[in-house]
Amino acid sequence: MSDYSIQEFIEQTKKQGTAKGGFDLETDRILEVSLEDKVWAKMGAMIAYNGDIKFEREGMMEHGVGRMFKKTFTSEGGELMKATGQGQLFLSDQGKKITILDLQKEKITVNGNDLLAFEPTVDWDIQMMRRVAGMMSGGLFNITLEGHGKIALTTYFEPLTLLVEPGRPVMTDPSATVAWSGTLEPEFRTDVNYRTFLGRGSGESIQMEFNGHGFVIVQPCFEGEMSSQ
Repeated sequence: MSDYSIQEFIEQTKKQGTAKGGFDLETDRILEVSLEDKVWAKMGAMIAYNGDIKFEREGMMEHGVGRMFKKTFTSEGGELMKATGQGQLFLSDQGKKITILDLQKEKITVNGNDLLAFEPTVDWDIQMMRRVAGMMSGGLFNITLEGHGKIALTTYFEPLTLLVEPGRPVMTDPSATVAWSGTLEPEFRTDVNYRTFLGRGSGESIQMEFNGHGFVIVQPCFEGEMSSQ
């Protein structure tokens, strides 16, 4: 058989098995969800499915008045879609690398642009970033997730996890910051007197500072630059 035949291509790229435990990585950039009830996912992330699955946009009152208020009056919170039914669902986001985390009574905060999907057993809320709202165009929206269940994060290329220890703070560029442990509360630093600017060298001088004990996940590309390409 030719190395480049259609049959060889099918063998190399066909779906491998069935998702285990709800979420599974079909490839590094495609999430397979073995759907038996419902799942929340980023709007527009569905690339394929089989079975009897219905998709609905997140309703205005879907998650209560409090979250509706935050989404409406702070312009924060990415749109979600709810997939219900039974079947195999495949999700992806601009070819970004996917990481699955299984929360076990843990808490993590994720940049809203980098949250691909989460199981309905996970409790979540929008974290309001008042201090940064006036510093960056559009601000930042972050989602805090906790409890039991799987979540799927996306990063441009391989993620890097930095450990935060007392007395050894970690500073990051907001556009490269993907997630951080629930034990941390970032502060936003600005210094217009920087002569050598961090990040892309574009003159911005906003950094996130993490103090305490926990971890921060960053990606090697900036969210705004890659999404505009």
